[in-house]
Amino acid sequence: MRSTTLPHAYREIERLKQKVQDLEAELDKERRADKPIHQLHTPPSLPPSTPEEQDPGSGDLDLGDGPSKNSWDGIHISTSHSAQKTWYGSASLFYFIGRINTFLTSALQQSHSADRLLPTSARGLFDGPIGSSGEEQGGRLIAPTDDPVNAGDYLSPTQEEYFLNLFWQSYYTSCPILDELEFKEHYQSLWANSDKERRPSALVDIVIAVCMQYGMARLPGAGRGLAVASGAPVNSNDATVAGRWHYQRCQTLLSRESESPTISTLQCHILCSIYLSAGSLQNMADNAIGLAVRTAFMLGLHLEPPATMPRREKEMRKRLWWTLYTLESKMSMKLGRPFRLNSSSTTCSLPADDREIALLSGSSFVPLGRNVTWLTWNLHNTKLLLAARAAYTAFYDKSHNVINVGNGQPITDRLEDWLKGVPEALKTRRQNNGVPFSTDLSTLEIEQFAPLWVQRQRLLLELMYHNLCTNLYRPAISFTSPTTQDPTAINTAMKCAAHAMALTHMMHQVLSSTPILKGWHEAFSWQWNAAMTLVGFVLAYPQGASTRAARSAIDLSVAIFESIGDSFAVAANAANIMSELSATVDLLTDQGQRRQSLVPIPKKVPDEMQLDMGCGEPSDESIMNGNFATSRPMDMSLNFNDTTTEIAGVLAQSMDIFATEPYNDFDWMSMGSNLPLVDGTLVA
Repeated sequence: MRSTTLPHAYREIERLKQKVQDLEAELDKERRADKPIHQLHTPPSLPPSTPEEQDPGSGDLDLGDGPSKNSWDGIHISTSHSAQKTWYGSASLFYFIGRINTFLTSALQQSHSADRLLPTSARGLFDGPIGSSGEEQGGRLIAPTDDPVNAGDYLSPTQEEYFLNLFWQSYYTSCPILDELEFKEHYQSLWANSDKERRPSALVDIVIAVCMQYGMARLPGAGRGLAVASGAPVNSNDATVAGRWHYQRCQTLLSRESESPTISTLQCHILCSIYLSAGSLQNMADNAIGLAVRTAFMLGLHLEPPATMPRREKEMRKRLWWTLYTLESKMSMKLGRPFRLNSSSTTCSLPADDREIALLSGSSFVPLGRNVTWLTWNLHNTKLLLAARAAYTAFYDKSHNVINVGNGQPITDRLEDWLKGVPEALKTRRQNNGVPFSTDLSTLEIEQFAPLWVQRQRLLLELMYHNLCTNLYRPAISFTSPTTQDPTAINTAMKCAAHAMALTHMMHQVLSSTPILKGWHEAFSWQWNAAMTLVGFVLAYPQGASTRAARSAIDLSVAIFESIGDSFAVAANAANIMSELSATVDLLTDQGQRRQSLVPIPKKVPDEMQLDMGCGEPSDESIMNGNFATSRPMDMSLNFNDTTTEIAGVLAQSMDIFATEPYNDFDWMSMGSNLPLVDGTLVA
């Protein structure tokens, strides 16, 4: 074997990249030729499915000796401080936290458990048989006398009305699965035989539970959550478990409907999932979605409603189906688990949002503009999740190597196409000519006299966009040395950090100056996701041009968690975890800077030994403007007069973005006999 220069090595890398892409294209062509995809009707307003957009596992099952499907890693980790471990896929935050923990264990040279990086939750308060903490009297469950809300009984009629009224200005406009008029008529009928106690109703109980969880978090509660910031269990005073007795009675009533479910049964399962997810009980929420999916199939909601059905009923069925579809997609991508639903299983078209159907829905919200109603947000939120899901499946259906992981352009293209269709009425304006849905960190200009539900819809749509972008770009963050990484992957990692910073700045302004997101527990989930992503980014790129801005955003995250933690113990615990992580990040950054200061500056290296990265890390200005193309070249001088075996080691490291972890992401030997390998070694 002969020695080679660095430019020659990088030319060899480019040649190998092209070869891999050609082989993948040929393999994909062969698969399509051998196994045609049998595709059902694609719902209107959805782009036609292509082979790369098919959901994982939606193709024909192959039990032969043919090529296996692409396999990505996952992690078994204990959540809710339980000894039982559960599996989360490589797209999940749990997996990324595992990568951070592996890096910290190596950098600090001491073993750590990833559990310490996870906030507590209220899981223990839902353990045990339903009603075990109370007694039964007259056929109804009685809450214990020390319950902070109920004092020995369920809510009074006045209290129930208070919490039910919260629903129509909060979850109803972001989850339009109920008919307001029908629900109110149903609720009144429950009081027909008594003015002191209503008849049981699973739907009413879960709506009350969701609104108690939301409403209690909006009340001032000085220090209720901060008392557990050190990691103590969530207690019964926490807002996340408010309404748990109504939730548990709902579960008891639902068990009687399993054999003969109704539309109300499905509505209950969806709301149960929302309630559990807001309480940071992700596995329970995932199970509730599973029940909702099976119930929806039993009711035939995946099919286009009959033409003879009244339009009001048809549109309600469509909203139910697509709300479930987006909820299931969001949860599966969040946890990195296989989808239960895919486009080939439905012929149901997307719901309408015109003025006629907005009035027929039983609500009296005024239009927001031309062809924009209170239902328009739901339609564009659905399209956003579908676009993100198409990008997600296209990305994770490809082989796991540095070429695919670092290429974020397909993700950007799909989400930008979605953004072009968002009406101005659903965008929050910016001061100083800032651009909505960008990463310029411009100050929000919240419309002062707009209804609260309108302001919230606008913010939720943009926050969800940034959250999805953060998740989709996050695999590009690598804990290997930046000098060995592909510059495209570095740019994608910086896009990830830019969206996480944009979300954080929005959250901080909104929570510190308005009540719009007060009590909205999903916002905490997005902020926790963004904060941990920023921690990983700063650890992976300690000397990056955008690292200082990312580090400042971590401090903002702590302030956000402390603000939410007043009535939300999980957030208070998250603030404590993030503060400790910040100190660790600063320690490792200082150590890295001291080591770098001890390295002598090399003399000028001949031109043939210069490495031009082309698009290294962008400046602070370009990262704030979301412009990752205007980056300056990196001048990295290396003495690369080594053997080809040593070159192979560098290449292997650059191709494995998880090189510091016990995960095997790239296998040189599986790339085919056409690659220049001799006994597993790359030769020039």
